[in-house]
Amino acid sequence: MDELPIILGSGAIVLLASVFAVRFSIRLGLPSLLIYLGIGVLIGESGLGVEFDNPALTQSLGLAALVMILAEGGLTTRWEAVRPALGPGIALSTVAIVVTILVAGSALHWLLDLNWQLAFLWGAVLASTDAAAVFSMLRGSGINRRLSGTLELESGLNDAPAYIAVVLLASGADVEWTLPLVVLYQLGAGAGIGLALGWLGAQALRRIALPATGLYPLATVAVCVVAYSAGQLGQASGLLATYLAGLVLGNARLPHRGDTLSFAEGLGWMAQIGLFVLLGLFASPERLVDGIVPGLVAGAVVLVLARPVSVLVSMLPFRLPWREQVFLSWAGLRGAVPIVLATIPLAEGLPGAQGLLDAVFVIVIGFTLLQGALLGPVARLLGLARTGQPEELDVDAAPLDELGAVLLQVAIGPDSRLHGVYLRELRLPTGAGVSLVVRDGASFTPGAGTRLTSGDRLLVVTTSEARSRAERRIRAVDRAGPLAAWKGESGD
Repeated sequence: MDELPIILGSGAIVLLASVFAVRFSIRLGLPSLLIYLGIGVLIGESGLGVEFDNPALTQSLGLAALVMILAEGGLTTRWEAVRPALGPGIALSTVAIVVTILVAGSALHWLLDLNWQLAFLWGAVLASTDAAAVFSMLRGSGINRRLSGTLELESGLNDAPAYIAVVLLASGADVEWTLPLVVLYQLGAGAGIGLALGWLGAQALRRIALPATGLYPLATVAVCVVAYSAGQLGQASGLLATYLAGLVLGNARLPHRGDTLSFAEGLGWMAQIGLFVLLGLFASPERLVDGIVPGLVAGAVVLVLARPVSVLVSMLPFRLPWREQVFLSWAGLRGAVPIVLATIPLAEGLPGAQGLLDAVFVIVIGFTLLQGALLGPVARLLGLARTGQPEELDVDAAPLDELGAVLLQVAIGPDSRLHGVYLRELRLPTGAGVSLVVRDGASFTPGAGTRLTSGDRLLVVTTSEARSRAERRIRAVDRAGPLAAWKGESGD
């Protein structure tokens, strides 16, 4: 009891420092996970002297945090935004995982002189993109809906097959003809459990009148956690069940949806902070020196060989333009997930597992810094980043829930064809309208004769039914001007 105030106070100070660090990471254009890792290293054995060296506990806490991150990712993912990317997203989260394991494993077998089991284990650990890194870097980036939806779906879905592959390779299971069937069962059953529990949870929350508003977010997140537990207990993929349950719940018309999404976002941030600080605390800077060379080699193999090949193979049926494939290859951000996966063979006592973990730390720090910092410039260089993309505002207002309405924010950039368009020419669908314009720091209510200019920020109120059509119209005018329909621009 005497240590409780110290423990709680220290934890609160670390949390506050991590929260304030987000502002600096955004200003610098860096992924916040690197700052969290740095905070963990700072308070670790080489910094303030806090010792933590328990791979089994790190694995358990890491998976628990990953469940919260996937739940938040599913709850805040709009089905309308990712539906056009369903095929490419599933292909990247399954086919690309297999191709990455084979290509990266084969290359690392020769380059680092690893035995085949350990080489493919390296490939499996590095195959998964990180949901936390992708969600935080992509949303609001101006990338078109198909690309951002593809990457969001991939990062939310690919943890499950990567986790299954790591567990199988770390356990040294014999490769039998039934193995593909087992993997298919785990993924299929996990998907079924997640979809079923998400639907049942949505039906129950609509019909049950809870005595307090704050209970709805708690119940929603609890359903996602139950989906994980049910999946694991059913020998299926609990991670996949978690994400899909959150996706179903987040797109259902739940009571107090704004409160639920805000709570889930805060919970997701807390899970990210706790996970990265924990992993930084677990890291040993002295050991990381030995992982620099193999980490740089493995990271380069994934970045310039395995990831591009996996994107090329998995995207063959969809005939994506080469620019989009290049961006998909670059945007495969690695974060906490590969580190958590690397603790699995370490907890199993597999020879060479410590070297893998040290190298993964180097890869995450170095290549996330490189890819994350250049994500925006690469998108602009490829001509894929656009301004004028509608973004949903998080507004905590009960009348919006009752009316089934949402608020969209639109920023008009210097190259947008929205510049010079009169509001009457925007022709938003019935149920949507521009309610406010912010120009040069001042706001006003627009009329039909208001002419939009570069730098304006628009607040659009729309019903849920008209939202997709309103977004498509805004994107179309942003790309082609008020005569977008005549020019064949649909805004998709």
